[in-house]
Amino acid sequence: MDFPFTFHILGKEVLLHPITESLGIFIGMRYYTFAKRKDKEKFSSVNSLLILIAATLGALLGSHFIGSLERPYDLMKAQNLWIYIWLNNTIVGGLSGGLVGVELMKKMIGKKESTGDKMVYPLIVAMFIGRIGCFCTGIYEETYGLPTDSIFGMNLGDHINRHPVALYEMIFLLILFIFLKYFQKNYAYRSGVLFQLFMLFYFSFRFILDFIKPKFNIILNLSTIQIVCLLVVIYYIYLLKKNTHEIIRSR
Repeated sequence: MDFPFTFHILGKEVLLHPITESLGIFIGMRYYTFAKRKDKEKFSSVNSLLILIAATLGALLGSHFIGSLERPYDLMKAQNLWIYIWLNNTIVGGLSGGLVGVELMKKMIGKKESTGDKMVYPLIVAMFIGRIGCFCTGIYEETYGLPTDSIFGMNLGDHINRHPVALYEMIFLLILFIFLKYFQKNYAYRSGVLFQLFMLFYFSFRFILDFIKPKFNIILNLSTIQIVCLLVVIYYIYLLKKNTHEIIRSR
């Protein structure tokens, strides 16, 4: 397979990555809409819309803000700060920013009920599809791993065997999807626990995965993304610890 994988459309070469990202968002939103139809709505349509807007805005801002902080020296040297911020993004920042946006909006409208469980599977599906594009882009975007002599190493476009971290993440997301489906089917739990488990497992995985990716260390051999992951993991360990006694095997 040659990297990056491209299509020829109307005489122009088009990268697969933006296509899979758009497709992932579209399918994820359709999945979410389908799941909401089966849900007993606890929020008014206005409140649901406000929370969705807050999640989207928070994800957008968080993705670019955290992404631009991955290399602080490049950020400080950027000739056009806003263009640099716009060109850098990360799913870690998107998820954490969306979380902050939702929680702030819920406080503003005075709602305490969890809104995340129905978003878990659409998010996993959207992320999985998006990572297909990341993998097919090879080394031409910053979604590749460090050189390795292991049997998992792949030539991603520079004739060096590297960890295919996008492929690792796709496998992890598939396993996480199956595990959460099993948990949902076999355990009774408080609303919100499914989303908390998703966030805990994904951010724990990303914290570990980034040790085999090129990164700029901020403190204690940790990158900006790893620091964010660590904070999110601590937060969800705290939340899940409060709900552990309410999780029981249902069958």
